[in-house]
Order: sequence, then structure tokens, then C-alpha cells
Amino acid sequence: MFRVMPPEYDPAAPESATTLPVAGAATVRSYAGELIRRHRRAFTALITVQALAVLASMVGPYLLGSVVNRLEEGARELPLGRTIALFTVALLLQTLFVRMVALRGVTLGEEMLADLREDFLVRSVRLPPGVLERAGTGDLLSRITTDIDRLANAMREAVPQLAIGVVWAGLLIAGLAVTAPPLALSVLVAAPLLIVACRWYFRRAPSAYRSEAAGYAGVAAALAETVDAGRTVESHRLGRRRIELSDRRVKEWAAWERYTLYLRSVLFPVVNTAHTVVLVSVLMMGGVFVLKGWLDIGQLTTGALLAQMLVEPVGIILRWYDELQVAQVSLARLVGVREIEPDAGDAELRPEGRDMRADEVRFGYSEGVDVLHDVSLSVPPGSRVALVGPSGAGKSTLGRLLAGIYGPRSGRVALGDAELSRMSAERVREHVALVNQEHHVFVGSLRDNLRLARNEAPDGELWDALAVVDADGWARALADGLDTEVGSGGLALTPAQAQQIALARLVLADPHTLVLDEATSLLDPRAARELERSLSRVLEGRTVVAIAHRLHTAHDADVIAVVEAGRITELGHHDELVAAGGPYSALWRSWHG
Repeated sequence: MFRVMPPEYDPAAPESATTLPVAGAATVRSYAGELIRRHRRAFTALITVQALAVLASMVGPYLLGSVVNRLEEGARELPLGRTIALFTVALLLQTLFVRMVALRGVTLGEEMLADLREDFLVRSVRLPPGVLERAGTGDLLSRITTDIDRLANAMREAVPQLAIGVVWAGLLIAGLAVTAPPLALSVLVAAPLLIVACRWYFRRAPSAYRSEAAGYAGVAAALAETVDAGRTVESHRLGRRRIELSDRRVKEWAAWERYTLYLRSVLFPVVNTAHTVVLVSVLMMGGVFVLKGWLDIGQLTTGALLAQMLVEPVGIILRWYDELQVAQVSLARLVGVREIEPDAGDAELRPEGRDMRADEVRFGYSEGVDVLHDVSLSVPPGSRVALVGPSGAGKSTLGRLLAGIYGPRSGRVALGDAELSRMSAERVREHVALVNQEHHVFVGSLRDNLRLARNEAPDGELWDALAVVDADGWARALADGLDTEVGSGGLALTPAQAQQIALARLVLADPHTLVLDEATSLLDPRAARELERSLSRVLEGRTVVAIAHRLHTAHDADVIAVVEAGRITELGHHDELVAAGGPYSALWRSWHG
């Protein structure tokens, strides 16, 4: 037999898997059971109506078997009028019930899908910020788009259809066993063939579909990261490398697509063959049973029709169970976020004091590899501290620890008398905020976007916040003012305007400490200069930790910390460090040419 081996590279393997976990089979079954329990009434109603539809469909074979028996007995008159009337009523009832099943199935699927989407979104936004920082956008994006789309088809059709198929097949087999018990055994002739094929397929399919989904997530991640960091890719001439990476990811994904196609191409011909075997065995064995007097011709007719009808529900079960394998992988990826412990900080922990300090902090993104090594730094209230150093030295990582995005591997980062890693993310954001190049405009009104920082803020304070960042001019020029719809499908804002909205949110949230990571670096020079003026107003009276990728931003800092290879090697004022002739002095001379 022609065999296709699974691809050597497995994107779902632990050493190549994404940071976001994939749920195990037990977790997936538990969540699926929870969903069904939430909608048990609708599910029970669906099964009941389907049972009525199947019973109505079985009236025809029984009526035909009765007519055949009357003919065999030599009856001169047949109650055709009554038979046709009963068949018509049964057909109408079957049509009605089938329509009800279709409507109830789609409705149930949509309700379950809505629950799943809401559960995933709520769980995602409650994840620790550091988890999402590490995972990046590609994997999360593929889960909330591709995996949701795959599950949508399963929820709308696969789950209801699978339940329908099981009920349908069960009632037909029961009817066959009651009408013609010997024929019920002949139906089982094809069972060994189906069992062998299904065991072969379902032993390979789950892991194959899981790897296929992980491969697609890799493609999405490569493309999303390339687009998001387009300017960086261009400035460092990384275009060819990113193209090669995307090409490799696409080939890996396509290899798993071909492998899952091979699995299906083996299973479904065997299923079709089994259907034929069932019909042939029923007719041949039924003929023998009639000759021996074990069955009459009417029972054979009814049994043959029921066996023929059995082909469809068995096909439905196998076809939609296969679809459910794909959906199960997507569900495992969505439910996987439930395995990440949500932000478990103490919401009641409030810091006394505004001084920030890091004490002998060590941190790494992967086990055994530290990015920061025994870093200690003190940030007095109201001061401006600049972190400088070569690219990759650990400046941004240290900034994210000071902002409470990550927790240290050892040592502590404290605000006043409270350790940041023990505080809830919501409580940390009340005191410390990270400002970087990333800015988000959400679908909704301008008012909705601003009130994300403080839900109860009155319009007057919203306008005041916009004025602080020089955004009230263009905002007041809008025809609908704060009611203007922005985001996808609404008013398209410029990058500078979107960043102004982000800064206005900061004004409303009013944290006393800001960690700046080049908030204007992705803007054009003119927009950057204008936004820096807005930013300077936001910084007034606040403690500032600035990650200085460009040295001119560090010149006026109260304290400059030079970070090299994950360690602070120098600490002092600009003039002191230049005069010292150390690493900062070398950086300053290099920057000035």
C-alpha cells in the first residue's frame, strides 16, 4: 500500500511550539461538556425533534413492507388510499421535523460559538501582560481568527449533525432489530472493515491536525511580525531573510496539509466500500433467510430499506467526526489559554510611597538564559532616569520589569513598599504605565476610546485630556465630536492622532510613573516633533524612566544608567559620565561623530 509519512518537522512539538499552550484532551472534553451543560435544554430539544424526524422517516419502509406482504398473500384488494395517506402525513411530519432540526441546530451552534468567543476573549484580556509580550501577535491572531472560523463550522453543523447522526443510526438499527432480527446481524458484516479503518485514521488524525494548525499559526506569526516591524525590517535590510522565513513556514504548513489529505483519502474510500458491503450482505443474506422461512418478503423489504437508510447517518457520523477532529484541535488551542494562570496579584495591595527600585534582579525569556544579571537601580519620585546602551543590552527588558510587565526570575522590583510582581496588573497600571510606539484605536466612538482609561470620566475631563496632548483642535473639528466613530469602519486616524489618543488616556489614568520606550520613533520627523511637545506636557510632575535609543533624549536626565550585556556598568549625570571616559563617553562621542 502506498504510504505517506508525516513531515519530519512538527511545529506543534514542544521544542518548536508557541508560548501560548494547547489544552490537553481532558481539558477539551471538560470544556465541551461544560458548553453542552450550559445549553442542555436546547440540546435535549434538538435530539428529541431529530428522533421524531427519524421515526417519521421509518413509516415509509414499514408501509411498503406491509403492502409487499399483502401481495405475497394473494390479496385482491389493497388499502392503497390509506397507505398513501399515512405515507403523505409521515412525509409532511418528517419535512417539518427536519426543518425544525436544521433551525434548532444552527441556533444551538451559534449560541455555543458566542459563549466560546466570549470565554476566549475574557480569558485573553486577563492574561498576565508578560505572557502576551512573549507570545507575540501571530499566534494569538491565528487563534482568534482561523481557529474561531474552523470552530464556527463545527458549532453550526458538526456538533448538531453528529448528534443527529448518532440518534438516527441508533433508531434505524433498533427498528431493524425489531422488524428483522437476522438482518441486524448482517449489517455488522462491514463493522470489522470500518473499525480497522477508523482506528488507523483516528490514531493519526488528531496529532496531524494539531501540527497543521500550529503550522498555520507559524505562517500567520511570520507575516504579522514582518508587517508590524516593516520599518525595522527595511532599515536593517532583513527583507530577504523574512521572505525566506515565510517561505519555509508556508512549505512546512503545506506538508502537513498534504499529510492530512492523505489520511482522508485512505479513510473515505474504505467507508464507501463498507456501505456497499452492507447493502450486498443484507440482500444476499436476506434472500437466504426468506428461502429458509426465517423472514417473510415484507420483512426483507422493510429491512433492506432501513439498511439503505442506515448508510446516510453512518456517513454523517464519520464525515462530521472527521470535521470534529479539526475543530477539536482549534478548540484545544482556544481553551489552552485557560491553562495559563490569570493575573494572580493581590488587588488589595497598595504601595506606600512612590520611589521605585530594582534589587539584584535577574531575568530571562527562556530557561537557563538570563538577559539581566543582578541589576540594581533606584528611581526617586519625580526624577527622570534614562537607560542607555547598545542594541540588545537589555534596556527595554529592564524597562518592562520596572513597568510591571514581567516579574523577575530572582531579586525584586518594588514600588514604595510593595513588590510589583505581587500586585495585580490593574493595580500596577494605576501607578505605573509603559508608553511605547504601539498604539491602538478600538472600534467605537472617540469617547469610548478615551474612557478605556477611566470609565466614569465626564466629557469635560475628556476634552481637558485632549487639550493637554494638543489633540482638541482636530477633535473639535469633527462633525460629531466625541461621538465620532473611529477604528475599523470609522474615521481613519493618522498614526500621530492615534498616539495622541493613547497619551490622552494616560492623562486620564494619571499614573505617577511612566516608562518611555521611544513612543515617537515610528512617526515621521514632523509628527514626532509635534508629539514630543504633547508628550512633554504629559510628563510634567511625573517620575520618568526613559529607554533612550537615541542619546539626545538622555542628555537632560537626572540620572543616566548605562546598560551593557544585561548589567548596569555606569550610573550618573551626563557631564559626569562624559568626563569619566567610560562606556557612556564612548557612546556619546560615537553618536556625535
